[in-house]
Amino acid sequence: MTQASWDRTLFSTSSAPATTVTHDAGLLLLRLVVGLSMAGHGAMKLFGWFGGPGLTATGKGFTMAGYPAGDAMAVIAGLAETLGGLGLALGLLTPLAGAALTGTFINVLDVRGLSAYFPPKGVELEVVLFAAIVALTLTGPGRFAVDHYLPVLRENRPRYALLGLLLGVVAGFVVLIIRD
Repeated sequence: MTQASWDRTLFSTSSAPATTVTHDAGLLLLRLVVGLSMAGHGAMKLFGWFGGPGLTATGKGFTMAGYPAGDAMAVIAGLAETLGGLGLALGLLTPLAGAALTGTFINVLDVRGLSAYFPPKGVELEVVLFAAIVALTLTGPGRFAVDHYLPVLRENRPRYALLGLLLGVVAGFVVLIIRD
């Protein structure tokens, strides 16, 4: 494959190829489980729902982890998880939802550390969730999603997927830079 044809294939503005119903159902299931789990996790931070700590305790945790303005960081993280998770679950603006969650997981993995993969101090669950988020951002949400009805996202999927992930990586590392 020549470089020109590779570029046309990767950044094509034509519609994505047809997929099967089982493919789209699998993406829907994955989006719902991962997206609603992340939205619930964000709601734990923001509102104390589902037995979560709420903003005050979450803010103290961010301060202890070396972030400046722990309360503000708690709001940012809670909103990124809640809105990113809901966007992923609905298949709504999936590249932006992926960006919000990518930035979040870069920070989660940095705070948790990468010294061990498996429990009790491991990050295997975080890595699996992060991989699912990146995969959904790259593949797109499928036909059973709001994005399927937004022509600009349906037609430019690879370009927006890569831009969304790049945005998430940059945002995640900017937040890490301001951390003590």
